[in-house]
Amino acid sequence: MAVKSGAPWWAHLMMYAGGVTMVVAGATAGIAQYALHTANNTIEAEDILGDNRAEMDVENIEGPLNILVLGVDKQGGSTRSDTMIMVHVNADLTQVSMVSLPRDLYVEIPDCGPDWGNNTCMQKLNHAASISDDWDVTRANVVDTIYNLTGVEFHMGATVDFNGFMDLVDLVEEIELCPWHEIQSIHGDNRVFPEGCNYYNKEEALDLIRQRYPWDEPEDYESGLWGDYGRQAMQQQAIKALIKELKADGYASDPTRLTQVLEGLEGKLTLDLPDGLTAIDLALNLRDLNPEDITSIRVPATSQETEVGSSEVIAEGEQQIAADALWDALQNDTMTEWIAQYPEWVKQTGSNTTTTTEEPSGDASSEATTD
Repeated sequence: MAVKSGAPWWAHLMMYAGGVTMVVAGATAGIAQYALHTANNTIEAEDILGDNRAEMDVENIEGPLNILVLGVDKQGGSTRSDTMIMVHVNADLTQVSMVSLPRDLYVEIPDCGPDWGNNTCMQKLNHAASISDDWDVTRANVVDTIYNLTGVEFHMGATVDFNGFMDLVDLVEEIELCPWHEIQSIHGDNRVFPEGCNYYNKEEALDLIRQRYPWDEPEDYESGLWGDYGRQAMQQQAIKALIKELKADGYASDPTRLTQVLEGLEGKLTLDLPDGLTAIDLALNLRDLNPEDITSIRVPATSQETEVGSSEVIAEGEQQIAADALWDALQNDTMTEWIAQYPEWVKQTGSNTTTTTEEPSGDASSEATTD
């Protein structure tokens, strides 16, 4: 496997805005084989993309790369996808754009389930993942829906169980999260998250990043971070914060600690990689990426009432033109030009530089639930 020269280390855990994105673990060149053996025995392979797969030279990894990340929620024996992120890496593997597809995006779905006679319909995007308890059926439906909408071909895919993923916070004990205004938890535990930056344990962090409805202040709408967009922003904060803590605690360079990370991902991450490519190979080639430099992009859409309720709609005219240009930019590696032309759809993650030391009120041991 050809990799870039230098003294690499990498431990990159990437997730979307809703959730979330993809997780890739790497190591120094001296322990790469050790980590590779562990990764190959812990991270499950899954056929996520099916026929919607772009060709890729695994012997000479070059960009651009498009990666589809599905955040999954496993409850009651069924698996649903509640987060869909399109991750784009540019030609020289130095820049990343994350396009979060709103769960309420009004789209054409190829199979709307038995209630619709398994026919095509116009529905919210997350409906594509609710047509069956068979994950193989719903996963293929989600991928087909996204491909039909965008025309983007993906080189790799990943699924991440966000609840399980947050178990990695236990390795570092706490991560720093920065809500831009006070949040009252809606999960029945009376927990309050104050405005500003504070350190939170796993249960607190998971509660905060699952909040969707409290992002309902005027400033949220002004900044484009209301509702599910606010939740996506907090999820992105959590991933970056976890990466920083793992790096600071030496999990990227200590073989024993790196193994803990890889083992911690077992059952929580699956990867769909081309034949001959491993997670470690990919990580070594992507080591120049900096999580702080990830560009978060909103799909050009606006809230409207449709026959299926309040939805995010790509309106005819300027929004449709911007959205079509976005799909082309992802496919043709012209994201830099698209971002310059449509800066209004480029969103920050809502980080707040005002540091406080307050603790959230409420019982920190309460379990967060899916809203």
